[in-house]
Amino acid sequence: MRALLRLAAASAWYRRGTLALVTLAIALATLLQLGIEQLRRDVRLHFSSAVSGTDLIVGARTGATQLMLYSVFRIGQATQNMRWASVQAIAQDRAVAWVVPIVLGDSLRGHPVVGTTADYFRHFRYGDDQALALREGRVFAHWSEAVLGADVAEALGLRVGAPLVLSHGMAAGLPGAEHADRPFTVVGVLARTGTPVDRSVHIGLDGMAALHVDWMAGVPLPGQSTPAADLQAEDLAPTQVTAVLVGLKSRAAVFSAQRRIQALREEPLVAVLPGVTLDELWAVVGVGERLLQAVAALVGVVSLAGLSATVLTGLEQRRRELAVLRAVGASPRTLAALLLCEGLWLATVGVAVGAAAGWVLLQGLGPWLARHHGLVLGRAELADGALPALAAVWLAALLASLLPAWRAWRLSLADGLAPPP
Repeated sequence: MRALLRLAAASAWYRRGTLALVTLAIALATLLQLGIEQLRRDVRLHFSSAVSGTDLIVGARTGATQLMLYSVFRIGQATQNMRWASVQAIAQDRAVAWVVPIVLGDSLRGHPVVGTTADYFRHFRYGDDQALALREGRVFAHWSEAVLGADVAEALGLRVGAPLVLSHGMAAGLPGAEHADRPFTVVGVLARTGTPVDRSVHIGLDGMAALHVDWMAGVPLPGQSTPAADLQAEDLAPTQVTAVLVGLKSRAAVFSAQRRIQALREEPLVAVLPGVTLDELWAVVGVGERLLQAVAALVGVVSLAGLSATVLTGLEQRRRELAVLRAVGASPRTLAALLLCEGLWLATVGVAVGAAAGWVLLQGLGPWLARHHGLVLGRAELADGALPALAAVWLAALLASLLPAWRAWRLSLADGLAPPP
């Protein structure tokens, strides 16, 4: 068997120019299959680990998925806010242990600004019930203080003590968009979490209110500019928030608390369970995932068809070679095994090259995606479906060699020594 494998390897190496293209096609099919499986796994893990320990997320009446996306993942924008009176009513519910209000809308050079309270750093959890930790500095205690996520500090080169100028909305750099008259100071930097927290800027609710003292309906009031030193005398209590994270005393009461919150008379609200909403999101995304898998499978079929066609074409040019092997005692079964061994080499090399390229690509894209989109990819371990996908490509490539092997088995010694003109 070893001699047959060496012979197959030598024969494939002799025709390496042609077979290299076939190997490349198998490698690309492997890369596509592996990449899709890894991306599916890492994206799901990233979304699932973004928030834990929060029993309900409450916001103004909207879609559950939309509320989850903008309140936790900072994707999209809220269509409307909820009143502060509703937040106070939720906090007084007998089943509620804590509430963390958040206000969104402003930014720092493209990074979202989150207005919240100090309770955010005590109650917010991610991953396997992990708490937020400060890499340096402390939590904000004044309206003009900010705490940065790890990615924001790294991308903008900011440390404790650095000044900040926030922008209204996501329109950084536009005339009138920057809150230049309300400077902030960095007082803390959070440790990396691998969640949207890393690319967020955190300020107090009073800080968010201070930014908009002289604003109305999203635009600055002409001729009005309250000095920053006088803002402490202003009423900086919030009047509206974007959403509220709610923790319950007992998770057994989650459905009854959800019904009571959604039945509040102050205003129409929606309370969603993060886990259930994520399942709904995956149900929608699953259609796209299946389409990607179908495209990857189609690419694999085309690549394997190319393998079979290339080996068959080469077989017509190797009749004398196979006839010589028959003349020195090789059986038809041996010739078929030789062609199968060549397919084995091509499949193994192609899958190995594709897997290595996929690993390098994911490792290279991981930091960029984490920095710009908050997606943590390229983890060292393989996804659950990666090994079956690699095995499927390898077996399919091996099966594609069966037709050439069967053809070689059918060749006769006379046909090889005296092929038709």
